[in-house]
Amino acid sequence: MSNYWYKIGLVKIKNMAKKKKIVPKKENSGSTSKTKIRVIGIGGGGGSIVAEISSGLTKIDFTAINTDKRSLKEISRKVKTFQFGEKMTGGLGTGMDPEVGRNAAEAEKEKIKKIFTGQDVCILLACLGGGTSSGAAPVLAKLAKESGSITYGIFTLPFEFEGSRKMEIAKESLEEIKPHLNAISVLPNENIFKIIEKDAPLKEALSMINSSLSENLKGLIEAIYNPGLINIDFADFKTVLEGKGKIAYLHSVIFEPSKGIDQAINQVTSNPFYSHGIDGAGGVLLNVTGNKKIGLRDVSQVSSCIAGLAKKNATIILGITHDEKYNDKMKIMVLGVGCETKDNPPEKKKPEPKKKEKPKKKINKKKDSPVKKLKVEVKPRRNALEIKKASEDVEKELLEEEKKWETPAFLRRK
Repeated sequence: MSNYWYKIGLVKIKNMAKKKKIVPKKENSGSTSKTKIRVIGIGGGGGSIVAEISSGLTKIDFTAINTDKRSLKEISRKVKTFQFGEKMTGGLGTGMDPEVGRNAAEAEKEKIKKIFTGQDVCILLACLGGGTSSGAAPVLAKLAKESGSITYGIFTLPFEFEGSRKMEIAKESLEEIKPHLNAISVLPNENIFKIIEKDAPLKEALSMINSSLSENLKGLIEAIYNPGLINIDFADFKTVLEGKGKIAYLHSVIFEPSKGIDQAINQVTSNPFYSHGIDGAGGVLLNVTGNKKIGLRDVSQVSSCIAGLAKKNATIILGITHDEKYNDKMKIMVLGVGCETKDNPPEKKKPEPKKKEKPKKKINKKKDSPVKKLKVEVKPRRNALEIKKASEDVEKELLEEEKKWETPAFLRRK
């Protein structure tokens, strides 16, 4: 892309930013290589997800934490392992008892704190419903928050066929975790049946869930670490995630622009593993990756669509990354925070309170009425002779009065 066309495109995006509140970063706005991100997998399920993600990412720390010593030995060497609670569990699991997992983490929280020390971002992963994951996750989330790092949690809920008790444990743990994280994504395992048949092998279903989580996190971490024309850095990530317990949506897709940008936008905004979309998000990180021939028209179209789904006054931070490995393809990564869900509906504007009218004073017609009723005496109509006689009588009375006033006062008194 020539410098001329890049500048033209940047002007277009900035003009759109004024209307849509999209915030494009300055070209090469700074290195993100010093940003420290650690992904922590809690329990057996979280550990296996971390192991799968670690194979394709560098510049980032991965840690698996568990009470089960045997499970940790099966983790990839690229992942650091941390065992806790050996005195309580004998190096085994917790038998789906969250109290054991919680007590084991509380007993060794001074050691566990070291996992979060010095990290800018801590991403917690766990498959809730088990004793270790459900019991220890709230403790770890609290320690991560106390360390001062930005915290983001991604958790799965058990399948319905795993029993109501396991689901109850998972949901109780989730409520304890939320206050300690900036943002949280919840992926019910049951949603896998939106894209595969119910008689599919369990291993295949779990692999698809892990693979989806892996690709989504890779998209986010690449957007933060990889330099580009318009960088997304740690400050942007912090801006979007600031808050407490916000519902987040994370998804990445790779597509061929020649097949139509609309289909890609539809895919990135409708992840089947989520029970909600990006609708109503108050903050959005959007990164578009492609080769040097990446089309600004495509970038503009993606930005406009995402902005249209987000909250009216949302902050949308846009990044554009060049990566020649995509050749004739493009990658879109979107992270929306503060999304609408069934439990978190859009805020309704409160109607303005009506001004209380002063009660009208009841007027007592007999006492309070300022207008007194006048009695009007209707006299019978008189003829001309009667009127003349009445005039003469009045005149006579007036003359008599005048005579009285002409008489001295002492004579009038007599």
